[in-house]
Parts: sequence; structure tokens; C-alpha cells
Amino acid sequence: MKLIPALLFSFFTAMIFSVPAYAEEDLMVNSRNLTLSTAIKIAQAAIVECTKKGIQIGVTVVDRQGIVQVTLRDTIAAPITLPISKGKAFTAVNFNAPTSVLGDRANGPIGRAPGIIMSAGGLPIQAGGSLLGGVGVSGAPSGKTDEQCAQAGINAVLDDLEMSM
Repeated sequence: MKLIPALLFSFFTAMIFSVPAYAEEDLMVNSRNLTLSTAIKIAQAAIVECTKKGIQIGVTVVDRQGIVQVTLRDTIAAPITLPISKGKAFTAVNFNAPTSVLGDRANGPIGRAPGIIMSAGGLPIQAGGSLLGGVGVSGAPSGKTDEQCAQAGINAVLDDLEMSM
């Protein structure tokens, strides 16, 4: 009969000492997000870069979930630039990749999903190894130029983002 209490004691002791392994597991995920002022700087810098090239664009900056933070349209940019820039930013952040590298997927079922635009001009915004958001540009004669303007937007804040990580 004394064997059963000893076994129970051993069992409960083992359980107590194994709990910390589970207790150390994180219960939440922390994420970093762009501030509104940072998103505005990115959008404005993209517009400035394209304006230097004589191009009027629309630009959208989204957070890491793909939700719009900022949308700007240069004075005479076509209205269609806004939904296209939004789609490019949304796609870049959801694939965590430049949209210019996703073209081969565009004809598959993913490329036809609502809100996905796999043409060049969308870039993920990353700093310190973390995905922070995405930027999409539309309105230039080529996606390559859209992407250059999007990169100029990121470059305008990248050093500050890296320093704050």
C-alpha cells in the first residue's frame, strides 16, 4: 500500500518539474508596425522620385497585414493608379516579396485572387529582419520605374527603421 503514495508522489513531482517547459512558451506574438508619419514619408518620397522623372503616380503604403495606412495620388495621376498601387502593396506584403518576381505566378489561381496584383511596382518594407509593411506604386510607363520609385520611398526611411530595431 505504501507503494501507491510513493508512485503518486513521483508522478506529481515529475509533472511539477515539467511544467516550466510549457510555461516558457510565448503566448503572444509581438510585431512592429510603421507609424503613420513613417508611412507618409515613404509615400511622399516615392512621389518625389517619380516627379523627378516627370511621372505622376499613385502610391499606397500598407501595414504588415496589408491594411492601407496611406494612399497618395499626385496631382494629375490617373485615378486607376490608386487601386493598382493598393493591389501591388497588398501583394508585396502578403508574399513578402517584390511583385516584380511574382510574374510567373500571375496566370495561376493565386494570381487571380481578389486584390492581388503581380506586376512590378510593389515592395515589402523590411528592417532588422522583420516585415513592417508594403509599398505599391502605379502610374509610370513601366513597372521597373514604379519599383524604383517605391524603393526610393523605402530608402527615405530605411536607415531610421534599421536604427530603431
